[in-house]
Amino acid sequence: MQWLMRLRVLWGTHKSCHAFHLAPRTLRFQSVSATGAPRWNDHDRPEKFNFASDVLDYWTQMEKEGKRGPNPALWWVNSQGDEVKWSFRELTDFTCRAANVFTQTCGLQQGDRLALILPRVPEWWLVAMGCIRTGIIFMPGTTQLKAKDILYRLKQSNAQSIVTTDALAPEVDSVASECPALKTKLLVSDHGREGWLDFRSLIQSASPDHTCIKSKTTDPMVIFFTSGTTGFPKMAKHSHGLSLRHSFPSSRKVLQLKTSDVLWCLSDPGWIMATVETMIEPWTAGSTVFIHHLPQFDPKVIVETLFKYPITQCITAPSVFRMILQENFGSLRFPTLEHCAAGGEAVLPEEQEKWRQRTGLLLHQLYGQSETGLTCSTPRGSQVKPGSMGKAIPPFDVQVIDDEGNILPPNTEGNLGIRIKPTKPIGLFMLYENDQVKTAKVECGDFYNTGDKATIDEEGYIWFLGRDDDIINASGYRIGPAEVESALAKHPAVAESAVVSSPDPIRGQVVKAFIVLTPQFLSHDPDQLAKELQEHVKAVTAPYKYPRKVEFVPELPKTVTGKIKRSELREKEFGQMQRQ
Repeated sequence: MQWLMRLRVLWGTHKSCHAFHLAPRTLRFQSVSATGAPRWNDHDRPEKFNFASDVLDYWTQMEKEGKRGPNPALWWVNSQGDEVKWSFRELTDFTCRAANVFTQTCGLQQGDRLALILPRVPEWWLVAMGCIRTGIIFMPGTTQLKAKDILYRLKQSNAQSIVTTDALAPEVDSVASECPALKTKLLVSDHGREGWLDFRSLIQSASPDHTCIKSKTTDPMVIFFTSGTTGFPKMAKHSHGLSLRHSFPSSRKVLQLKTSDVLWCLSDPGWIMATVETMIEPWTAGSTVFIHHLPQFDPKVIVETLFKYPITQCITAPSVFRMILQENFGSLRFPTLEHCAAGGEAVLPEEQEKWRQRTGLLLHQLYGQSETGLTCSTPRGSQVKPGSMGKAIPPFDVQVIDDEGNILPPNTEGNLGIRIKPTKPIGLFMLYENDQVKTAKVECGDFYNTGDKATIDEEGYIWFLGRDDDIINASGYRIGPAEVESALAKHPAVAESAVVSSPDPIRGQVVKAFIVLTPQFLSHDPDQLAKELQEHVKAVTAPYKYPRKVEFVPELPKTVTGKIKRSELREKEFGQMQRQ
């Protein structure tokens, strides 16, 4: 962290320079919310928008005028005791330097692509914001990627540059010769490497003077690679509208952030949730982004952090909340925590109730995709219906539709769709890059078909049933995994479970449950316990949903974001049938 300290000292020598540009007059006179941040109305479509100049530099100006408190904009810590606190003024300076590194040193131009594969380190935010300032399209990726994954991303995107750590540099070098478009490699490390530019040294020597591009709202800003659960990852390209949308009143209503809030989102930097909830959403409100390096999800470290730091809001995957509840912590009454939200997979009603009992806080659900960003939620202060994802967030018009795009009546299972005609809403992805076929395939009448199955009640609350390919067809019945997992969660033996389809010679498919047991039930007779759980499910839900097959496992396969890999379990089941 020594270089960060040197950078801050260097900033002191430049802070009298005009390293930032005042927000345009049209922005400064937008309506201002109770939290102090500028915003538009839900259905505004300004021709130009850039998150760096219209939001980050706005708050820099507010700090200069003494109209924002002393809280840092970015607060980063790790388990070794290192700590970084940057104000908006410092962020403007440092991200202008990053912009100059990309354009002047690397020769990158607006529309070029840069692969951003970093862990939770402060440089991630400098790179992302530097790209936004210059119009370079950044492409986040998780550090869990291997050489073949990196090769796929670099070739598919024709990336001109990559920023990563020394841990992944050898993987990049092993495939770089197959990527003719790749011109510059930037290393974030305390050590040099042949063929790589030292990002930290370049930032320190770069000029803080930079003029942000005047990007159109519809210009491309970022590409997210989808999780690839049904084939190779697709490239979901988003415009600057993704960041603009979080200035809209309905988006601001979800978390109701204030400048005094400290938001901790634990998402891996490779996913859209990190871009939205550790950068766009909190900085739109002028809030503090809190980041813990957290190389692994350790419940003890997470709980200690929530007690030690003045964190007011926390967002992470349901599995993280689940891990915390499974540990034997004496108290979970966090002194400053006011609001919790979970996204990435369904939250079971039983888990919401356990979290409320232990913490005194409601656990709100968020729903979104790489293609959509935040789509549904139960806004803070609104009624929470246990198990529901909440309601659609305008300007998204979310409906449950059939395979032809017709809207289905309430409480009818169908496809979750977002209306895209006659006008595609701000914040929805532009297209799948280089794939017109898949882009066209997700259009269903007047809607974008998310590929998720759901129902919607008379009040507009939406209930997630599962991915289309997760739905189990057993003896003519359609069964969503969440229904069975929710029933199993009511039994004290079940720590967590994953339900998938399994081949059956008579019924075609049956329900199979993979179950992780709570410690007190590990010594029980497995056959007897399996029967007990089957009878339990029959008693608490429709009997046809009970798992005819039960397998006890030490853990469930999960993605880096905590989502259960049901596809992996399903492939295991059907792969065994083929081998037999």
